[in-house]
Amino acid sequence: MKVTDHLKKRKHTLFSFEILPPLKGKGIDAIFEGIDPLMEFNPPFINVTYHREEYMYKKQADNLLKKVSIRKRPGTVGICAAIINRYHVDAVPHLICGGFTRDETENALIDLQFLGIDNVLALRGDPIKTERSFVPEKNGHQYAVELIEQIVRMNKGIYLHEEIENKEHAQFCIGAAGYPEKHYESMNMKTDLKHLKTKVDAGAEYVTTQMFFDNKKYFIFLEHCKAAGINVPIIPGLKPITKLRHIAFLPKTFFIDLPDDLADGLMACKTDAEVEKVGVEWTIRQSQELVEAGAPCIHYYTMGKSDAVKQIAKEAF
Repeated sequence: MKVTDHLKKRKHTLFSFEILPPLKGKGIDAIFEGIDPLMEFNPPFINVTYHREEYMYKKQADNLLKKVSIRKRPGTVGICAAIINRYHVDAVPHLICGGFTRDETENALIDLQFLGIDNVLALRGDPIKTERSFVPEKNGHQYAVELIEQIVRMNKGIYLHEEIENKEHAQFCIGAAGYPEKHYESMNMKTDLKHLKTKVDAGAEYVTTQMFFDNKKYFIFLEHCKAAGINVPIIPGLKPITKLRHIAFLPKTFFIDLPDDLADGLMACKTDAEVEKVGVEWTIRQSQELVEAGAPCIHYYTMGKSDAVKQIAKEAF
């Protein structure tokens, strides 16, 4: 079932979450261990992230360095198939621009369609660590809206190469990312909303937000979206802070602010356990307020760990 159908049928705020593919070399059990504890909250869909290639330089026999592409977290499509088979819930694979040509994107979409996966979250993706800014593949997409447009064309039965026979119309429900504190590359919030409106106009049917820690920013974001003519469902994304290193890592990596009360509580922590207690309690209050406000769904970024999210869900759902 499509994400938008789940949202239309809902009688209360839905619970969903996102998982990471395991590091290369680990088995599917590592995924199931993170999912099993959360199934009691009846997620209608589970997101699976995609991680593009990175590069390393290996010294050769002649002492010259060779640039080698590696993928640390492979298997998004296979993991989605495994989730559907084991849990009988819908899987939402992330599809990114980075690392893909248009032909590779089409091949990935064909694989998803063949498996009966009819949801996809379309993202540009981040630059790799060796790049200062995002660089698309040759004959790849520069922006998420271009990726959305390609998916929409497949939904109309339009493929890249006309020689494909017996073409079927895909049925993908397309999600896009939204940023209550704006994307870090946008000049301002108004510009960022224009970009989001472009994605929705191109065919995105719902929006999942970047993590945020101040619900006021989400509510203001909803108002701004409505004023800009963005009328699709907007799912808030939450991430409990559970580690000391998250205090500096999350704001730096995701370009977000922490409210004063949360920051003060975290600064008083000396251990990961203390941080997790503060972070979980904060996210419980966030979740309860969002449920009371009628959020269509709350989407949790688990980073492959379910303990904190389980504590939160028990109080909020």
